[in-house]
Amino acid sequence: MFTSTGSSGLYKAPLSKSLLLVPSALSLLLALLLPHCQRFFVYDLQSVRDEFQIWRLICGRIICLDLKDTICSSLLIYNFRIFERRYGSRKFASFLLGSWVLSALVDFILVEAVWYSFGITASRNLPSGFLAPVFALFVPFYCSIPRVQVAQILGPLSITNKTLIYILGLQLFTSGSYIWIVAISGLISGVCYHNETLQIHQVLCVPGWMAKFFSWTLEPIFASSEPTAEARIGMGATVDIQRQQRMELLDRQLMLSQFAQARRQRQQQGGMINWNRLFPPLRQRRNINYQDGRRSEQQASPPPEVSEEQVARLMEMGFSRGDALEALRASNNDLNVATNFLLQH
Repeated sequence: MFTSTGSSGLYKAPLSKSLLLVPSALSLLLALLLPHCQRFFVYDLQSVRDEFQIWRLICGRIICLDLKDTICSSLLIYNFRIFERRYGSRKFASFLLGSWVLSALVDFILVEAVWYSFGITASRNLPSGFLAPVFALFVPFYCSIPRVQVAQILGPLSITNKTLIYILGLQLFTSGSYIWIVAISGLISGVCYHNETLQIHQVLCVPGWMAKFFSWTLEPIFASSEPTAEARIGMGATVDIQRQQRMELLDRQLMLSQFAQARRQRQQQGGMINWNRLFPPLRQRRNINYQDGRRSEQQASPPPEVSEEQVARLMEMGFSRGDALEALRASNNDLNVATNFLLQH
């Protein structure tokens, strides 16, 4: 289902794992065993404003009281763990903290705007839970994750590797009457933090000493071992053959994406497709595992130069130097495409 998230499991994503386990367990505990305590976790902005119950801004925005929201938000957090792998736990936690704080301010503004514009009191009906940061994560998801077409239906409509994630977000968006307020505030805070508006990312961030403290205390509890039993895409007998098959799979995905784009342009403008421009040889390489003693007639083109900085960033995420080099060469030094491919395989 989640084709854009890469390999399964929560390896190198301890914060995502903690957000999956702790709030979900507390939500189930409140729903099944302690329903009389749910009133302490209601997200009531009117009580915050009139009775100065500031603690509701914390308790009411951590645990979901609706189990449907718990399931949907947990699935989305599991999908968005790719950002913790890509940027690191501290930067991922800073984004969640910043969007969580900003969205509380935007919630107040939107509630007052709805009251003055339509006379609707929404301050007592907002959904509880860690929802605004989940919606905020759709901003980097839209901007950073490459879109690869999987299938095309009904003419111009197409299914991509991100379609089901957006459908799940739409399901969460429509799960309540006033959840759209929390969703909009989350998206606004995500845009502000992602674009570094007013240097918010420097103010609302996790301090280094705090990151080290949690890495010593909590990370060993929520850390996951590296997956070893995942099935490989390639069926070759050696690692080299499997790596060759993975590169060929990436070639096919890139060519299909180029073909779909060219077909849409032809439908809009008319005319023939320039096949030579559409399908240039992505790489001319020889498979050393299938050499038959004869050299290729075409001279292999030299591989593109790879940025050592990008190789280092991929190695920090846990990939080997060889895999990082091949992915960057295959994607023409596009870090997003290379990261997405390595995480998928």
